[in-house]
Amino acid sequence: MIQEKSLTKLEANARALKAEMSWLKTVLDTRFNLYFGKETEYPSIYDIPAPNLEDYPCVYSDFVRHYNMQIPERIVVLLALAPEVAPQLLDVFFVKNEMNGRIFTEFGGITGNVHRGFLPTAETAIFVLAGNNLTRRFQANQIFDDDYYLLKQRIISLDRDRINEPALSGTLRLSREYLTYMTTGAAYKPVFSNDFPAQRISTNLDWDDLVLDPLILHEVNQIQNWIKYQNTLLNDWGLRKVIKPGYRSLFYGPPGTGKTLTASLLGKAANMDVYRVDISKMVSKYIGETEKNLANIFDQAENKNWILFFDEADALFGKRSTTSDAKDRYANQEVSYLLQRIEDFPGLISLATNFKSNIDTAFTRRFQSIIYFPMPGQEQRKRLWENNFKSVPVADEVNFRQLAREYDLSGGTIINVLRYCSLLAVSRDKPMIRTEDIIEGIKGEMRKEGKTV
Repeated sequence: MIQEKSLTKLEANARALKAEMSWLKTVLDTRFNLYFGKETEYPSIYDIPAPNLEDYPCVYSDFVRHYNMQIPERIVVLLALAPEVAPQLLDVFFVKNEMNGRIFTEFGGITGNVHRGFLPTAETAIFVLAGNNLTRRFQANQIFDDDYYLLKQRIISLDRDRINEPALSGTLRLSREYLTYMTTGAAYKPVFSNDFPAQRISTNLDWDDLVLDPLILHEVNQIQNWIKYQNTLLNDWGLRKVIKPGYRSLFYGPPGTGKTLTASLLGKAANMDVYRVDISKMVSKYIGETEKNLANIFDQAENKNWILFFDEADALFGKRSTTSDAKDRYANQEVSYLLQRIEDFPGLISLATNFKSNIDTAFTRRFQSIIYFPMPGQEQRKRLWENNFKSVPVADEVNFRQLAREYDLSGGTIINVLRYCSLLAVSRDKPMIRTEDIIEGIKGEMRKEGKTV
């Protein structure tokens, strides 16, 4: 056997899944032979030996062992995976009933709008697992309970687009996260889309680059402590009985004072992905759409090691209005829904706003921390000037202390000035940032805000 260490994660998963799909083919052939009364090597699909995953060390094998998957669950997962890796295996379900010329109802399944193959439903899985054995059917039904781990942990989903149809007619799908995990061996990192209006953010900076008052840094450190010790507190100390999992923090203060950078650094320090939610894409004028958009975000983030960062949060988390018409009632309903999802979310959520007073008090009561990010003082501005300009050529005449004393700027504004004057300086015969470049950059930033120097 080829040693795992000589294979990439992708290659190792491919070997394991090839063996699994070969087993699934035998399972399907056996089920059809049994169902139609044909000769078969095995008296039951449960007599077919499944691949010994100890022979296939890989991420997929670890996944099966982690959940202690039994044969029925393993078959369900493989059926959900088959359209992605071996769609031809499911062509057997296209056999038609000679009595009416239609596909057998008991096989379930649908055909896609573009995909030419067979897409299994939960009914398909029940047929494979139980045939026409009603007792086994009822046992297999439990796999598709919402509280059973396959659905609860969002390993699989049942697309139930049609109202008032049997629950088992939902299309069986493997989540994008687990599809990526089982095939490439890497964690799935969603990209910005209408279904997921959030962008993964990161930073090349470190904590030393975050210039904040020591008291504020202490409050930020409390969030780090929660990330690091939450399992100890909830489990070892037994606080799960009185404390809900998850942590909610509100960052407020003027633009450019370090709110987004702090969220990014928290993620970087804890090796957690940070997703900034696009509020403008989240809020919809159509009734019910905002809740749907919120559900997409929270459903995908649940059980992930992510930080959700809602920037300009007052657009979504603002004060509820008095109920004067149907529009107000639905808006307040959306806020209530959001409040519940935030309270139940087991991970870290950070909201950022320029004005704390804009946030509904129903939210602020539920924050574990509320941190004010003020405009930097003179000494902090001097550090920001020096930190940001330390890697670029600066003329000796430039006096950062004087700039810090004369101009009340945020860290974000100073970075914009750096970008402006660096572009001026780099094109010169002797690239060098001068005081006049910095002043011009400051004037440009002031004009953006309707101010003059």
